[in-house]
Amino acid sequence: MAPRKRPETQKTPEVVVRPKSKRNRSPRELDPEAKKLCLKGPGPSRRFDSGCLWAGLASLRVPPPCSIVRALHQHKLGTAAWPSLQQGLQQSFLNSLASYRIFQKAAPFDRRATSLAWHPTHPSTLAVGSKGGDILLWNFGIKDKPTFIKGIGAGGSITGLKFNPLNTNQFFTSSMEGTTRLQDFKGNTLRVFTSSGTCNVWFCSLDVSVKSRVVVTGDNVGNVILLNMDGRELWNLRMHKKKVTHVALNPCCDWFLATASVDQTVKIWDLRQVRGKSSFLYSLLHRHPVNAAHFSPDGAQLLTTDQKSEIRVYSASQWDCPPSLIPHPHRHFQHLTPIKATWHPRYNLIVVGRYPDPNFKSCTSHELRTIDVFDGSSGKMMYQLYDPESSGIMSVRLGPSNNNGRKQGFTLPYWIKNDQKLTLMCPSPSTFIPSSCLSPCLCSSMSSIPWGTHWPL
Repeated sequence: MAPRKRPETQKTPEVVVRPKSKRNRSPRELDPEAKKLCLKGPGPSRRFDSGCLWAGLASLRVPPPCSIVRALHQHKLGTAAWPSLQQGLQQSFLNSLASYRIFQKAAPFDRRATSLAWHPTHPSTLAVGSKGGDILLWNFGIKDKPTFIKGIGAGGSITGLKFNPLNTNQFFTSSMEGTTRLQDFKGNTLRVFTSSGTCNVWFCSLDVSVKSRVVVTGDNVGNVILLNMDGRELWNLRMHKKKVTHVALNPCCDWFLATASVDQTVKIWDLRQVRGKSSFLYSLLHRHPVNAAHFSPDGAQLLTTDQKSEIRVYSASQWDCPPSLIPHPHRHFQHLTPIKATWHPRYNLIVVGRYPDPNFKSCTSHELRTIDVFDGSSGKMMYQLYDPESSGIMSVRLGPSNNNGRKQGFTLPYWIKNDQKLTLMCPSPSTFIPSSCLSPCLCSSMSSIPWGTHWPL
């Protein structure tokens, strides 16, 4: 008599593909090899084909980053914290950079552009200064001819340019002419704040605080001068051994001043306690001369750019701690506008132009002259902007920033090309951008200006 088979007490686990409608599938689920696997059967006796599983995992694509709409929705529901929302908005901005193209070009000067300032309240308006002392007020949202102020030519280079926050029809300039002055766009000089009276001393940088009503400027022999808005000098001290390349007031604590110099230092000062050249709070030593020192929009970090191949990020709470170092080629050359890394006005991103250097460690053959975007926390390269129509070396300025908080801002990288041409980049018109991310001025300018307009100014 043949033995009887023992009845099965457990069912063999089986792999079941859970169907989904095509509309509700994610991009990776549309791939037939990447379908979601679901195991049925009792827990302790689960089995599956490991080869099949690894094949499915290998074919999975990285899920797309969270969209700006999803991030805002989750924050509204209370399921996402503010840092998470900021990260989502930042990632959305980075994704949009792939659609940036040349928007407009202009060649208004007979010498290279040396400084640029965005209008504080009109996001489509900016002022540009040149090596010949010329100044251009350009509203790219209209087709009217821009306002042009003729400079003195050789020896009149505009080294610093700031709109007057109390009257935006006026602007401050520092120049190689040896003056720091307040002007209007009719060409009138309203007030001369400093004048060296000699061609051997000129002013290299300036900054303005509307809260404290002060103007600060630095010259080529190491002096820094603080004045009030009426032009009265508060003090004039030699704070560095050599040329002061940059001065910056902290946007949140306007008594906090950073000065950068070719003496390879960046110094931090408390304007309330300045008594002499040794009264600085901190002196940050660098290995090369320094082009710039920019405070972050929240005032919590300081970004410095040297004249060789190093970008540094210092934390305001730990000045004595080693900074974050970002190796980057941007070497100094006499006939190029100095490259200065700047902060994105809304996100923790650093933007800087690349000048490929054959001696740089990671240099490759035929390396492009890109605009590089770094994460301000990790120092990781996030994106490189490049357009074949503008292949020159770029000095970068960002704007317009929405500091007044009254409307959603949208930021355009503005390229200053070192061959007297100005290049404006923005997303291509075929790219969908939520209307909440655009200022009204930019919406009207994008719809009213023909794409790729070139202005012979």
